[in-house]
Amino acid sequence: MIINRRTVLGAAAATAATPIVRARAQTKPLIRLGVMNDQSGPYRDVNGPTGVACTRQAVQEFAAHGFDVEVIDADHQNKPDIAVSLAREWFDNRGVDMIMDIAATSCALALASIVKEKDKIMIATSTASSDVTGKACTPNSMHWSFDTYMEARSTGGAMVKAGGDSWFFITPNYAFGEATQRDTTKFVVAGGGKVLGAQLYPFPETTDFSSYLIKAQASGAKILGICGAGSDLINVIKQAHEFGLTKTMNVAAMVAYTTDMRAVGIEMAQGTRLSETYYWDLNDRTRGFQKRIQPKVTLWPNMAQAGNYSCTLHYLKTVQHMGAAEAKRSGAATVARMKAMPTDDDCFGPGKIREDGRKITPAYLFEVKKPSESKQEWDLYKLIGTTPADEVFRPLSDHACPLIKS
Repeated sequence: MIINRRTVLGAAAATAATPIVRARAQTKPLIRLGVMNDQSGPYRDVNGPTGVACTRQAVQEFAAHGFDVEVIDADHQNKPDIAVSLAREWFDNRGVDMIMDIAATSCALALASIVKEKDKIMIATSTASSDVTGKACTPNSMHWSFDTYMEARSTGGAMVKAGGDSWFFITPNYAFGEATQRDTTKFVVAGGGKVLGAQLYPFPETTDFSSYLIKAQASGAKILGICGAGSDLINVIKQAHEFGLTKTMNVAAMVAYTTDMRAVGIEMAQGTRLSETYYWDLNDRTRGFQKRIQPKVTLWPNMAQAGNYSCTLHYLKTVQHMGAAEAKRSGAATVARMKAMPTDDDCFGPGKIREDGRKITPAYLFEVKKPSESKQEWDLYKLIGTTPADEVFRPLSDHACPLIKS
């Protein structure tokens, strides 16, 4: 999709003795954005086509000043080798300036090295692992929307304080799941709680979680911490409900979205605790965004997909501020300018990007409503707590990112 501003050139009347001089159309610089995510696998609904639509919405609303903008997208199938191959093709042959979305942590960690090598930009909006702005941080990459540290702090910490002091985790056996369990365990233990057990499952081939749920129930833990996402999360919650496990354990969805809860169904999902940094019914600005995007999507945007809208707007504002030619010259320089500029959009409100590339924003702890409390299909959450932006993400004082000097 290319958004062009067409300028109508007027010509002065000429006399017979004076030839008409026609102005040549000036070629505008082209900024090309690549949305790379899961469009066919377990995370399709939590990023996929709606994530692409949110990117295009930002481009349309920005209406580029002095440069053209094109959006392309691709499915990396949650495979790092495919993600890297796509990135090299996009950078070397397609002129892509920035890649966003990403999803699978393994893909994001692989792409962080590529964007640094090529001096391009990566903005992870649907990737969970806090390692993106931790040990894997680069001058060319940023992390938007949420991460595992934030989820653990907002959901895990709050549930321990509320009496959920014994946990059992069900976790996918790859980087995202392991980071989610690691970060949540930190807050459970710090709050005086205990982890009574954990089960790793093969990702993405597992669909039957019955044996894991039986072990969770037998552990006697109060909280079932689900560290999977997308279709895995949906299957675990549905099967936990079928087993009657939700009658004896409270469910904590460590990385979850409105799209997941709608897919589970409010009857089965009711009472589930989770955290998001965006919700369509949070305030007048979020409702305004939802009204604009609604005709263009089937699934209403969650925080990851809203992150595509947010980061695209901020990137394009930065390009306008720098000038397109200057912004295209160096991804690292553009990222530095993005960090220096305050962020503000209808999905997340005002905010900023820290030195480590972490976009910070408040986190909202939600509980899925009872069916009797819901007024319509997407009326899913009730807000039960808020953690301020400067408290919910890993502090810079931890020195997790090598870019941060003591």
